[in-house]
This record gives sequence, C-alpha cells and structure tokens, in this order.
Amino acid sequence: MKLPRRKFLHLAAGAAALGSVSRAAWAQAYPSRPVRAVVAFAPGGTTDTFARLMAQKLTEQLGKQVYVENIAGATGNIGTGQVAKAPPDGYTILFAFSSHVVNPTLFARLPYDPINDFKPITLAVASTTVVTVNPAVPAKTIAELVELIKANPGKYSFSSAGTGTQAHLAGEQFRLSLGLDLVHVPFSGGGPAVAAVVAGHTPISFGSPQAAMQHVKEGTVRALAVTSKTRSQIFPDVPTMTEAGHPEIEGDSWVGILVPAGTPADIVAALHRESAKILAQPDMKERLAALGYDVVASTPEEFAIRIKTEIDMWAKVIRAANIKAE
Repeated sequence: MKLPRRKFLHLAAGAAALGSVSRAAWAQAYPSRPVRAVVAFAPGGTTDTFARLMAQKLTEQLGKQVYVENIAGATGNIGTGQVAKAPPDGYTILFAFSSHVVNPTLFARLPYDPINDFKPITLAVASTTVVTVNPAVPAKTIAELVELIKANPGKYSFSSAGTGTQAHLAGEQFRLSLGLDLVHVPFSGGGPAVAAVVAGHTPISFGSPQAAMQHVKEGTVRALAVTSKTRSQIFPDVPTMTEAGHPEIEGDSWVGILVPAGTPADIVAALHRESAKILAQPDMKERLAALGYDVVASTPEEFAIRIKTEIDMWAKVIRAANIKAE
C-alpha cells in the first residue's frame, strides 16, 4: 500500500529520530565492561609505561577498567596483528609504537594492513632522537661533525638501540642525506648504545633522550642536535637538525592509539575525546616529560595522515640503506 507523502515523511522522521536516540544511548553506555589495551612489546619499555599511565587515567574517565595486556614478539607484529582481527566494538585498543610505520617495509610480510585494518584515535606523544658524541670528538656542532666525518671517511661510526629502530633510521637518514661514510653499530637497547659512546668505543650515537639525559648532564657525552621539529623539553639548549641547517633530517618515535577498522564513529570520538582530556592534564604532561615525551594529542584525521606519510618516508630510508629485519 502506498502511503500518503505527508504520513511517509512523518514516519521517516520518526525513524531517523529513533535511530539518533539509539546511537546516542549506545555511545553513552560505552564502555559497559572492561576494555583491553594491547601493548605489542614486553613490559617495562617506554610504550608499556605510557600505556599503563593512560590506562589508569582512562579507567577513571570511562568508569570501567582499562587493562594493559602485553603481547610481545616480531617487533610488535604479533600483538598488532591480533588487534587487527579483534571485534571492532571498542573493547580492544592498541597502543602502537612508531615501529607501526617502519615494519611495513622492514618485513616482507605482515599479519595486518597498517592502514586499512585500523582506525586512528590519536597520536598521543612523541619523543625525539638526540645525536650525542664522546667528549673526545672535536666537533661541537652538527656542521663540525659532518666536516669531521667527510675528512675521515670510514673512521667514524654511530651506535643505536638496534637495527630498524627509530634511532637507527635517523642515523641512516643523516648518513644518506649528507653522503657520509659512516658505519652503523647496533646494540640491544638505548642504554648500551649510549654507554658505548661514554666508553669511547663508538664515537657517535643516535638515541633516545631518556637514555642520554643523565650522561649529558654529567658531561660524559655531548649532545649536538635533536631530530624533532621543535626543541626537546629535556634538551632545551640543543638545536634541532632544521636549526642546524638540515631540515631533511627529521623524525620522532611516538606512541599512538588505534582501534580495529569498523569500530563505530561514536566510540572513536569518545576515545579521542577522553584521551585528549587526559593528555591535557598538567600532572600527566609532567610525568610524560620525565619519560622524554612531548604531548601531541592529534586528531584521528591528523594521525591517519601521519601514518601514511611516515610509511613512505621511512620506506625510502630502509630501501636506500638496505636494512633487513633481524
């Protein structure tokens, strides 16, 4: 039976209103049970530390427990792959490290698509890479270091926290963009990498501010530059690579929040809203600064763009340097 136009419009409007009310009620009801927050690395690292701080705050904000589950292995690929296959209902979230934009090129195959299998919530925090040298190295600036390396091809090397890490890629970006004969020496973490510079075994290091901070304060290493767009809170007197005349050398390590693709927009918006509130809290900023992190709190759209941009950027470095996963 064909309804009169007026009655049809009335019923359609009522259905739309009912749907709107239902969606609003559903969004208000989220979460109705505990939320699993996956960290795809072992406990104790900076990603894990940040995730636990955020989980505690999210628990307070959302009124339901947000608990961290560590699923380590394959440089984050195992845990990330499990989140990609989780139900897209907002009850599984991923604290993703910047390896998320490196692994697509570093590994021949991944158990997930880094773009299409996820919805971004926010790029929460970022941490720079700092270039340090042993005090015996005569260079006091990046310009002097470049001149020194060019004058002594094959003599100088740089340490990093390991092959394929953000520090390693920053060092390769430095080497490739300036055409330097510089050897990479990988270590099993940021601490051993900077310790090698302190001992004079490796004259240069690209590393995390957390690992270098105390050594810089004590004068056992000298910081020459950071690779972030802006100066680091930990090293406010150390210039950026852009200030040193090399804007092409830039990159952060970061932690962001992702959910499986297909997660309802209302839940994405709720998680972004609550995360942004937490990251704006003064006590949270202070605790994160002590970990070497600057708050970013990007929008989901900004984070999506950054993921795509950095996958392309680091792919060029990885291929040019012929870096293979170990």
